Amino acid sequence: MKTIPLNERIIFALDFSDPEEARRWVEKVDGKIRFFKVGLQLFLAGWWPVVDHIAGRGNKVMVDLKFFDIPETVRLAVRQMKDRDVTFVTIHGNEPIIEAAVKEKNDVKILAVTVLTSFDESDMREMGLAGSVEDLVHIRARKALALGCDGIVSSPLEAARLRSDFGSRFIIVTPGIRPGLNRDVEKDDQKRIATAKDAIINGADHVVIGRPISTSADPLSTIDLIQDEIRQGLALSRGLRGSTGG
Repeated sequence: MKTIPLNERIIFALDFSDPEEARRWVEKVDGKIRFFKVGLQLFLAGWWPVVDHIAGRGNKVMVDLKFFDIPETVRLAVRQMKDRDVTFVTIHGNEPIIEAAVKEKNDVKILAVTVLTSFDESDMREMGLAGSVEDLVHIRARKALALGCDGIVSSPLEAARLRSDFGSRFIIVTPGIRPGLNRDVEKDDQKRIATAKDAIINGADHVVIGRPISTSADPLSTIDLIQDEIRQGLALSRGLRGSTGG
């Protein structure tokens, strides 16, 4: 099991259109969380100064722009991450796109997005695809890892199979996390969801969480709750590994 500080297990999704609001959130949760996701919305609103502000406070940054374009464009886009203190960058594409990104990655870690968590079997059928989402995630993850990606992004529901089949040496980042999950929980646009505890048990290294924290009446207590779930998941994972001699 990787040695990852508890305050880096949660990647807080700064899904805001106002860079100043994003900065306030970074300062609000500073210390409790030391890993932040800058997605398309915030990056377009604040550009590199937002990323630099987060990194400048000693935090890690996941730039989640899901690069998908012709290989040369993707290669040059990944080059822009150099010397920016970016830890993870996401891509979403076929073999030539992955190869181009990996070729240019330098110190940044490349994560391949397998299947978006807003996507389920009904969407596959509409696209004329057979099989299950889990199978599609597995196929794409196997290809991405073989081509040199450092890790993958998948829902927590597929993480167990990926970890079992491909081992422990790559990174799994899971969005679609809901604290204290029950059947009536608001899913937003996510369809394949789980608790942080289940994600960690299934093999996730990091969980991406945004709205459950940012819309909470008590965000810091919500973070404590999620981190407690992560602790439980880590303890159970260690127990399972011990019982199987792993």
